[in-house]
Amino acid sequence: MSKLLEVNNLKTSFKTHIGDVQSVRGVSFYLNKGEALGIVGESGCGKSVTMMSIMRLLPDNAVIEADSIQFDNKEISNLKEKEMQTLRGNEMAMIFQDPMTSLNPLYTIGEQLTEHLIKHKKISKKEAEEKAIEMLKLVGIPSPEKRLKQYPHEFSGGMRQRVMIAMSLICNPKLIIADEPTTALDVTIQAQILDLMKDLKNKLDTSIILITHDLGVVADLCTRINVMYGGIIVEEGTDEDIFYNPKHPYTWGLLNSVPNPKSDKKEKLKPIEGQPPDLLKPPVGCPFAARCKYAMKVCVDHLPPLFEISKGHKAACWLNHEYAPKVEAPIKGGEE
Repeated sequence: MSKLLEVNNLKTSFKTHIGDVQSVRGVSFYLNKGEALGIVGESGCGKSVTMMSIMRLLPDNAVIEADSIQFDNKEISNLKEKEMQTLRGNEMAMIFQDPMTSLNPLYTIGEQLTEHLIKHKKISKKEAEEKAIEMLKLVGIPSPEKRLKQYPHEFSGGMRQRVMIAMSLICNPKLIIADEPTTALDVTIQAQILDLMKDLKNKLDTSIILITHDLGVVADLCTRINVMYGGIIVEEGTDEDIFYNPKHPYTWGLLNSVPNPKSDKKEKLKPIEGQPPDLLKPPVGCPFAARCKYAMKVCVDHLPPLFEISKGHKAACWLNHEYAPKVEAPIKGGEE
């Protein structure tokens, strides 16, 4: 499989009056063409900032550094803003987590959909409207000709998210980054949106990066998963690696904090105790050490490397060192 996106040693910090917030601390990952990759972690772990750094959508107080960011075999870390504007929306697009605020209430759905096409593809207004109608049909919005003339307030939350997906797809981008696309929606609509994204990926062969705090959301869509915590990737692997052979205590905690839909037992969920690290002064060792019941002295003093568990499966935990004590993953129905 050829790589569409490859990021090496990405670091992003925010300058504030009390110091620099080190939100992303040396993140490296890749995405294959036609693949769906899940980026999972709780709020504040750096997953959204990582993606916004790649697309250069952060405020002026952000400082972005990277050894390399390759998109479709082109280095994009050194592109000027005008070049990035051509890339954004055209070759890579983003679906934001709140459809209620992502659409402009002053413009019709049609105006907001066609704007992207007219800007990037240089086609006529009539051609753009025809393409917009086609995209609304593709994402399952009935009576698209009528809906094109309506305003966002005339759509439900689920319908607005479908419009956002149509907007991201309208220029046939190679990459879609979906940032918590189902957060503001009820469970039934969540399932519909995820099914829609899976269907569109298979039909259009579009690569997807799905950002979420919920491992359950990525289970059916993503074939590989990166788990982030404290601004770094703490585990990466296939969906089978992460769900059936996790090797980082933070991943264990995430799995224990969501219900198992296949179990008929009443299981007690276990929240992850404690708070994420302060990224104004990030810990020198493992960022999860203060919350980890298996933490050793080496965990506090030294940041662990990504130990290779098997081909494509890595975990940044000292428990995976050859001389570390052996610990069985405590993820059996929430009971150890």
